[in-house]
Amino acid sequence: MSTRYGRHLLRTALLALASLAMTACAVTDPTSVAAPVQASADARPAAELRLGYFANVTHAGAVYGVGTGTYADALGDTALKTQVFNAGPAAVEALFAGSLDAAYVGPNPAVNGFVRSRGEALRIVAGATSGGASLVVRDDITRPEQLRGERVATPQTGGTQDVALRTWLAEQGFRVQPDGGGDVVIRAQENAATLTEFQAGRIAGAWVPEPWASRLVLEGGGRVLVDEKDLWPDGRFVSTHLVVRTDFLREHPQSVAALLRGQVQAVTEIDADPERAKAVVNEELARLNGKALTPETLDRAFTQIELTHDPLAGSLRRSARNAVVAGLVDEADLTGIYDLGLLREVLGRDVDDAGLGAAAALALTGSRP
Repeated sequence: MSTRYGRHLLRTALLALASLAMTACAVTDPTSVAAPVQASADARPAAELRLGYFANVTHAGAVYGVGTGTYADALGDTALKTQVFNAGPAAVEALFAGSLDAAYVGPNPAVNGFVRSRGEALRIVAGATSGGASLVVRDDITRPEQLRGERVATPQTGGTQDVALRTWLAEQGFRVQPDGGGDVVIRAQENAATLTEFQAGRIAGAWVPEPWASRLVLEGGGRVLVDEKDLWPDGRFVSTHLVVRTDFLREHPQSVAALLRGQVQAVTEIDADPERAKAVVNEELARLNGKALTPETLDRAFTQIELTHDPLAGSLRRSARNAVVAGLVDEADLTGIYDLGLLREVLGRDVDDAGLGAAAALALTGSRP
């Protein structure tokens, strides 16, 4: 092993351990239930809404909605400010720090944030995307057992793809350690670095979201060993949903409802004209990542996702259980993690929270000052 690579592994392990230490610092009473969010007596639209999302196809609704101005139009006098992240744990840290008000993240970072804050910091207010994640490996790897002793990447320790990989590896009989060691070494790194390292042969594969899975296949010569959709009933599971800082939801429900209207409008436009939508998303990805996707990659990535406002709450239970088994989050009661009242009001219909909603979901009716 080279000294340079050894230092890289040490840095990766230390970063993973630091992340785990932060997760473990809050041991949540498993019998506790988060209190319903009640609108503040002087609730009003916010002066600004700070939104986090990823420059990924799995966040196509947000990428399109921000790029076209659909979100900004829906927010009206509330100024929209955005920040792009590589993975969910970093976005949740920004919510904790108060530098974000809302963010599109995967299920496991949301669960982590809810558990660590004892159900106080955030609420899931809507779904966004189902599907769009795969384990892509070298073309010569055709069986799980060939991964023994290899290095496989994920976007960030404790993220949704990281938990999915750890769970699948354990099911294949591999020993998996919380710090990323074990029979298969898990490396947490940015998706762009993963593509470069995969092309150079320094990693055997990666469990990544779209468009990175498609890029590993089409630009890296990889093959899909596991399409995550195949692991879920009916091929549907939450890969992205919208979370909001609880204080912001309490103080500015009107702005959260406006953001949800923007999301609904964006998805309506994408469904009505998918070719135009793909062009808009690709232009935005080029602006955010410095490079547009090839038409082949863009088309392939879009076939892997389903945009949906349904949070697919039943799949969250399983994702949370997988994170507990992997040693990345404490056991906790997740009741109250959903607050879908505003989404129900915007959609004009019921939305299932799988019994994990607050006793009384916040809605605009009766919340205006």
